[in-house]
Amino acid sequence: MKRNLQKCKFVAKPAMLLLLIFGLPFTMQAQSKKITGKVFSASTSEVFPGVNIILKGNTNKGTITDNQGMFSIDAAAGDVLVFSFIGFKTKEVKIGSEATLSIPLEDGGTELNELIVTGSRNTGRTILETPVPVDVISIKDIMADLPQIDLAQMLAFVAPSFNAVRSQGGDLDSHVDPVQLRNMAPNQILVLVNGKRRHTSALLITGTAVGSPSTSVDLMTIPASAIDRVEILRDGAAAQYGSDAVAGVVNIILKKGTDKLTGSFTGGGYANTGGKAGELTKDGKPDGFNYQFDANYGFKIGDKGYFNLSGQITQKRPTLRPFVNDWGFFDNTYLNNLRTDKNGNPVITNPELVAAQTSGNTAAIASLTTEPGLMAARGLTKADFAVYAGMPAITLGSTFYNAGYQLNPNTTLYSFGGASYKYLKGFSCYFRRPAQTDRFNYLLYPNGFRPQMTSNTSDLSNTTGIKSKLGEFNVDFSNTFGRNRMRIGMVNTMNASLGSNSPVNMYLGTHQFTQNSTNLDFSRYFKDVLRGLNIAFGVEMRIENYKIMKGQEEAYTYGDAGVLTVGKAGLLVGPDGKPLEDASSTPIVDANGNPISVSAGQQVTVKSLSSNCQCFAGFGPKNERDEYRTTMAAYLDAELEVTKNLLIAGAFRVENYSDFGGVTIGKLAARYSIAKTLSLRASIASGFRAPSLQELNYTHTATAFVPDANGIPQPLDVTTYPTNSTAARVLGIQGLKQEKSRTYGFGLTYQPAHGFEVTLDAYQIDVDNRIFRTSYFNASEVGNNYDEVIGGGEAQFFVNGADVRSKGIEAVGNYTLTLARGKSFIFSLAAIFSKNTILNRKVLDLNVANLTEDQIVSKYLDRATIGQFETGTPRKKLIGSVTYRVNKFHAMVRGTYFGTVTSRSTTSDAEGNFYDQKFSAQSIFDASVGYDLTKNLKLSIGGSNVFNKYPDILRPENQGFYLYDNNQQGSNGSYYYGRVSFNF
Repeated sequence: MKRNLQKCKFVAKPAMLLLLIFGLPFTMQAQSKKITGKVFSASTSEVFPGVNIILKGNTNKGTITDNQGMFSIDAAAGDVLVFSFIGFKTKEVKIGSEATLSIPLEDGGTELNELIVTGSRNTGRTILETPVPVDVISIKDIMADLPQIDLAQMLAFVAPSFNAVRSQGGDLDSHVDPVQLRNMAPNQILVLVNGKRRHTSALLITGTAVGSPSTSVDLMTIPASAIDRVEILRDGAAAQYGSDAVAGVVNIILKKGTDKLTGSFTGGGYANTGGKAGELTKDGKPDGFNYQFDANYGFKIGDKGYFNLSGQITQKRPTLRPFVNDWGFFDNTYLNNLRTDKNGNPVITNPELVAAQTSGNTAAIASLTTEPGLMAARGLTKADFAVYAGMPAITLGSTFYNAGYQLNPNTTLYSFGGASYKYLKGFSCYFRRPAQTDRFNYLLYPNGFRPQMTSNTSDLSNTTGIKSKLGEFNVDFSNTFGRNRMRIGMVNTMNASLGSNSPVNMYLGTHQFTQNSTNLDFSRYFKDVLRGLNIAFGVEMRIENYKIMKGQEEAYTYGDAGVLTVGKAGLLVGPDGKPLEDASSTPIVDANGNPISVSAGQQVTVKSLSSNCQCFAGFGPKNERDEYRTTMAAYLDAELEVTKNLLIAGAFRVENYSDFGGVTIGKLAARYSIAKTLSLRASIASGFRAPSLQELNYTHTATAFVPDANGIPQPLDVTTYPTNSTAARVLGIQGLKQEKSRTYGFGLTYQPAHGFEVTLDAYQIDVDNRIFRTSYFNASEVGNNYDEVIGGGEAQFFVNGADVRSKGIEAVGNYTLTLARGKSFIFSLAAIFSKNTILNRKVLDLNVANLTEDQIVSKYLDRATIGQFETGTPRKKLIGSVTYRVNKFHAMVRGTYFGTVTSRSTTSDAEGNFYDQKFSAQSIFDASVGYDLTKNLKLSIGGSNVFNKYPDILRPENQGFYLYDNNQQGSNGSYYYGRVSFNF
């Protein structure tokens, strides 16, 4: 950490110097004058506080109206002021000779008319005017009527191209909701806050909806109450914003308002009817209760600044979706007290049987030696041994701020950031059954145990900058710092190899990711070049650091509970003179069936007990990492209005990585207005994504479960090795390369009538060297003495596994119908039709002695991973909603359609038929009704998936951890909520 602080100080010194330089006041042009005015409703004459006002073409000139709807701004004759306010039409006003303006705004503005800042460094454009597709989601306006309470899930149910598959298990995969765009991987979407790069979570999510490991920004750490709107750029933008913007950009715009307290309290829960899996599920009581309080308030700093503060407290209880299986909980050795310890002494696992034998109760003896009989005697049912899927329990506290202060008419200081703490406890592990003798200890868990993973995540971020003028150029200089730190733990577990001395709660280790970016941006608008030219250019320096810190020793070591140190030479026998038995109660004998001979002091592994923390091994010294990366970048961005109808935009970027070298990419886009209501747009771009430090350095041993011949999942310890490890080099695995992409887009915008807007866009994204994770390689398959490298476990690796393609069509339509007497309808329909394809599987010439070429290919990128990318998520997603308002009452109904999903298996029956499965399309409905109790208080109730739809149940061969497919609406069922919102 000390090294990182030194590097941050190195960045901060020039930052402080430039802050002083650019903080000096600059003189305004002589022709500028003070423009004042008032903004009000054209229909009601009500004044509007908080209206955004900017000087078109100038990223630094802007203001907002005060509580009386008044504003003041310096502008010159001929300049254009752009007025925008959510729910009203954006208006442009050209400055003439008047110094006082009255600005009426008309009702009926929809998201397609909102002013945007993402995808264009020329401010003042609306969505219908951009050469690439951008969605604007007004969070502050919709959050009161949505069942969802966190940002990622809100966006997933209002923006069809956006997805956030919430895992219901899978080790740490449920601890961060990975966000996706256009069915690409989470790490191929760039998240910005106020236009500045947001740091990702420290967690590497190993199982995502598209089948590849990925990092993701944890949007739960940003309170929704802090957000004004979210702009989603659906186009490759790496040339504009840098690495990760392959599928697009999500820009979170924070609130700036002052003297207004807003907030809400939400409570809700799931009906938990048990689903439709019959005896495999357990009918439960309502669960998953959650409570959230959020608030936002803005303070004025004199008459030239603002400080907007938001906070959120969230408590989510877990949802439990049991899989009541019949895998055999007690084996014969347990039922009949046939187990021994490493010294050969008997271990009593069925004391009830001993008591019955002592009393001579023959009926009880016969019953207690059967699994149902013992379970009945102990008051147990199959549900007590069930595998639990479901949403984790979460406790979250977060706060965010957004501040700005105008030093003079040309210079503004700004800062924003936040802090959050999240504690999560999830059911993400298989139940450890007493029949699993290598993972069992009678004294600690006589009936087995269900481990649970925990994480304590702290997240910090801060951006400080200054916007000013340098001659005719606008200047923006900023520094952005972010750190995500996750402390990982496990409860209700043990290290079997330590025996009854094992701790049952363990600290597994800490992951930390730190990012510091310094940006210097220039822009200038030339209004006399044709119909307007905007030029922007700048540089960026970014330092990243990724750490894995080890956990407690018991979490990653191999103990001696099953290892016998021989006292004197002789035969390996117990007190009864019989051979000692291994963990499966099989006598340890030589080829002739005789006890083996041992020497004094010799150590013999009698019981092969599982090492490490059960479910998820701790991170040990061999896993520790402390890796840095430095990135330098420069870009040039231009937009030219050639004619009234033709806009051309281009971007060029050069970027250099300390661990990858340089890359040069570009982008070209255009928009042409065929008519006043109809425009065409197109774009072509090259891009890249550098492998994250997490992908390059992550290493860990986890327990996978693979079905045996009877379909019962059996544990298998698998280690993920980095590509710079000995295990990778010996096998022939090469170091990771950066992903290179090419994006093509073509679309149209259409406004056939007042309040009715439609956009239609087609896209294709080709990515070379997409990173996937291989299947398992063991020492016997590889040969060549590979056991000396990896031991007895299995090995897997991150590789540039394939060239891939994602293509599709997106449509967004909105219609606002305003009627008499305060009545209005808002209709919206949005859809995506997409297709993912593996174009080329890349397989290296691996050093494998005992596998055929086809077997190597199938392990390097197996058919389950290919299937997850190509067909594992819905290729069709439609969202339609109707909102009705009349005076104080409003109602919303929204339907979401998830297309079919097909999973591919790596296992098959005796005839070679794989256990593939196609899941039928699903449609779910959300609804809410609300009433304004007073001017300042609003009540709303509603639900998500109100008709309690569950996805198709998995076929029996694929039922392991889950009963249902998790990539459509999930298996939580219906959710209902109530909310009180206030506004003072």
